[in-house]
Amino acid sequence: MQDLKDIRLKITEVDNKMAELFRERMELVAKVAEYKKICGLPILDREREEQVLINGAARIDDVDLKSYYVSFLKGTMELSRRYQSSIMEGLKVAYCGTRGAFAHIAASKIFPSAIKVAYTSFKKAYDAVESGECDCAVLPIENSFAGDVGQVNDLMFSGSLFVNGMYDLPVTHDLLGVEGATIKDIKTVVSHPQALSQCSVFIKGNELKEIEYSNTALAAEYVKTQNDKSVAAVASEESAKLFGLEVVARSINDDRSNTTRFAVFSRSDNRALEGSSNQYFSLLFTARNEAGSLAHALTIIGNHGFNMRTLRSRPMKDLLWQYYFYIEAEGDIYGEDGRQCLEELKECCDRIKVVGSYSNLHSQDIG
Repeated sequence: MQDLKDIRLKITEVDNKMAELFRERMELVAKVAEYKKICGLPILDREREEQVLINGAARIDDVDLKSYYVSFLKGTMELSRRYQSSIMEGLKVAYCGTRGAFAHIAASKIFPSAIKVAYTSFKKAYDAVESGECDCAVLPIENSFAGDVGQVNDLMFSGSLFVNGMYDLPVTHDLLGVEGATIKDIKTVVSHPQALSQCSVFIKGNELKEIEYSNTALAAEYVKTQNDKSVAAVASEESAKLFGLEVVARSINDDRSNTTRFAVFSRSDNRALEGSSNQYFSLLFTARNEAGSLAHALTIIGNHGFNMRTLRSRPMKDLLWQYYFYIEAEGDIYGEDGRQCLEELKECCDRIKVVGSYSNLHSQDIG
């Protein structure tokens, strides 16, 4: 039988090697954190972590040890996230609106530990990143109920920032009242016009008077200041917590599938962080003023195997009756097919701009 002292000496030798490898790994983790900070990427990348676990499990042949090694990897990645968080502390994220509004909720889910900075318009939030005042911006680009956000699309066309992430956030409207209020007490409901329209069935069914407000979160704050059981707000549960209100009725939306897509903008382009898979890209272009130019452009994109999920047009402000086109498609625009596609598009397009390459995440994948 091997001497216990000798075994422990060998364990110490292994621990020394592991300590050196741990230091080396965390140095690389720090580089990842710096990359994410520059590109406006969230710390948590579930897809990457799942792949690390799959690859790790394959390294261990011993069935009894496999599960322990996977647990070891999970602990290591948790430490890595905490280390990245400390490096990215102080990350400044711009958004349009106020605390408790859906833009603030989205920014908080994507960047939980970041400093969130509110601006009064999409352009001011965008400009704050361009100027270096903030590191990135979280802005809505489309709502499944109301359509695209034209102002943000125009900023993508005219501005210099890149989209490095798209995040789908379900929009759930609740009825918020002061402490002790019940649905029978409420006579008036206050909220943003869009939120009111999205809850019209509930509002009409309960014969509530509507008052329009500039923002759902500010409407909740207004209800708090009124301290009147007959007045309620249509806003988020987060707003209830923020302003000390109670949720009188949950999920009062007419359409329960209402979702807003938020884009993360930063000054640097994320050209595929190692281990990640950028499944989608956004492309803006102007078709040449010739017969068939738009059809030719779409054919080129399709011929290179890119499946378009979104196609929409927007008027160009400086040219009357001229339009630019926004496309979101599946595939790697920075791969060989992508490079050839962009080169061929020059035949029929005057302006071509790749806005960004990214993965699309849902609310359960972020935060």
